[in-house]
Amino acid sequence: MTHTVYTIEMAHAHMRQLQELANRSRAHQPAAAYRIDRDSVRLARRAAKKR
Repeated sequence: MTHTVYTIEMAHAHMRQLQELANRSRAHQPAAAYRIDRDSVRLARRAAKKR
């Protein structure tokens, strides 16, 4: 049976990877939120024209 040594350096590297992933994900959210807002305005205008 082998044991893997999990060092502090490995833990820090993993935390950095998770932080980078979170930052990349966060960077994409404003554009997606803008598209959703823009599309909802477009749909509301289209619904108002039908009345």
